[in-house]
Amino acid sequence: MVDRRMSQLPERMEVVEALTIDAAVERAQRGDAASFERLVEDRIGSLVRLASAIIGDEAEARDAVQDACVSAWRALPTLREPGRFDAWLTRIVTNTCRMALRRRRRRRVREVTVGSLHPDAQRRILERPVAEPADEIGELELLDRAFQRLDPDQRIALALHYLEGRPVAEVAELTGVSVPTAKWRLHVARGALATALEVEGR
Repeated sequence: MVDRRMSQLPERMEVVEALTIDAAVERAQRGDAASFERLVEDRIGSLVRLASAIIGDEAEARDAVQDACVSAWRALPTLREPGRFDAWLTRIVTNTCRMALRRRRRRRVREVTVGSLHPDAQRRILERPVAEPADEIGELELLDRAFQRLDPDQRIALALHYLEGRPVAEVAELTGVSVPTAKWRLHVARGALATALEVEGR
């Protein structure tokens, strides 16, 4: 009997957590800034990691996340499904990053690098192991230069799928496209990264 109850515990905790998130979102929608701050604080680390992977500069990534959070606070009353808060906020962050990259491109400033990516995530993108520390540094520099050649949509797709580990269906939802389009974008992004790696490796 105890074993059966224990096996149901994680499921019950997920339900309680979902109810708590929904309640916090609803309170924030009514103007409770403290509830919104708690919601954001719980997610800030992963949002900054995602933004850093897309933008490549931690300070700019933090600025983008801050701008996204301000936008989210202002738009929160329009969120119809409180249970979709995480996806909704992530989409705002990725769109803010996309706009930041476009502004940067217009100013002709050096574009995003992936130095902020955790080495494990970089290896997953490359899909090949790194043998020695010296080789790892060379591989990361090569990946940085290659990643600079990708457009914002390609960076976002790769970061969401490989860094965040999100399934293709979620990547589609977060980027506002159909699942087949998300699959195609990932395919094109991987191809573009492979081509850029080849060019940079010469």
